[in-house]
Amino acid sequence: MNELYETKISDKRWMAYDVPGNIGWILWLYGTYTILKQGTGMYPLLNLIPALLMITGVIELIAERFQKLDRVLTKMRLYRGFGALTLGGILGIPVSLIGIIQKGYGTLPAVMLAGAVLCALFAYLLFVSYRKKTS
Repeated sequence: MNELYETKISDKRWMAYDVPGNIGWILWLYGTYTILKQGTGMYPLLNLIPALLMITGVIELIAERFQKLDRVLTKMRLYRGFGALTLGGILGIPVSLIGIIQKGYGTLPAVMLAGAVLCALFAYLLFVSYRKKTS
């Protein structure tokens, strides 16, 4: 059964969560792209895991917008959208810490850490604002 979930947060709160969350995944993807351009190895490949989750979430939420679901999502879309963004941000935190410890990538892993935290926190806040829709 495709249960529907809905959020009733205000437009102001939505924007307060959405904008920093978007900045977070954009920072992560920029950092991943930049690190991959520097060469291959274990650390650049680790960066792809959170990046792929974030891309999955963004694509899912854009598709939802095209269908004009307007803050009403099926359980699957909720988890594939905000769930994937939250998980991507959470996984990005230890990955960026590895980059900070390894050094060799300058300040980029620290910027990516900020992006991962923003993405995880604000995607999570939107994720938990959804409740089962009642009639």
